[in-house]
Order: sequence, then C-alpha cells, then structure tokens
Amino acid sequence: MSNLKLVELPVVEPEAVPCCPPVTSAALSEADSVRMAAMFKALADPVRLRLFSRVASHEGGEACVCDIQDVGVSQPTVSHHLKKLREAGLLTSERRGTWVYYRVAPEALAAMAGLLSAAR
Repeated sequence: MSNLKLVELPVVEPEAVPCCPPVTSAALSEADSVRMAAMFKALADPVRLRLFSRVASHEGGEACVCDIQDVGVSQPTVSHHLKKLREAGLLTSERRGTWVYYRVAPEALAAMAGLLSAAR
C-alpha cells in the first residue's frame, strides 16, 4: 500500500481580455479580422455550434467527448469538428486516460463578445 496522498489543486483560469474593440467603435486590424473570422467560420457549421454549446453549457464548464458526441453524426466526424473548434481557438482539451475533456477558451468568448458589443 502506498503512503501517497492525493491533493486536489485549484484550477487557475487566465483573465479573459477581448482582443478587439467593438465593431461599432473602430475598424479591425488585418490580424484581428483574420483571427475573428476563423472563430466565426468554425461556429458557422451547425454541428460545431451544437458541440460548442454542449461544452459551454456542460456542468462544471468542461465536458468529456463521451458526454457530447450524440449530435447526429459519426464519432470520427465529431472528432473532426472538435479539432476544428480547437484549431480556431474556441476550445481547449485535455486527455485523461482514454477520454478527452473539452473547455471553452475564455479568451475566445471574451473576444467575440467584445467585438459584437456596442461601443459606449
């Protein structure tokens, strides 16, 4: 028997900072427009939007692929769509044993929300 003790460490989330000024306040730079277009393009697919929504709304803020894969497409297609969401910077992932857990990247949500908010 081992004398090792399991200690749970807190998860530190980076503070989410919008990348861009609201679209009504200033023109986007070329770099910002490329970055934001990739995010919106990834979400423009109905299956990806459903997967993103399932991760975002899942209890605890993260979801195992085993809990969100029932979106009407095959498992390899789900993996493809999750990969596209990760590549666009919308999701982060962590492998735990045989399963992969996904979280919404807080900076991505902040960037999209900031861009679409009205300037004050």
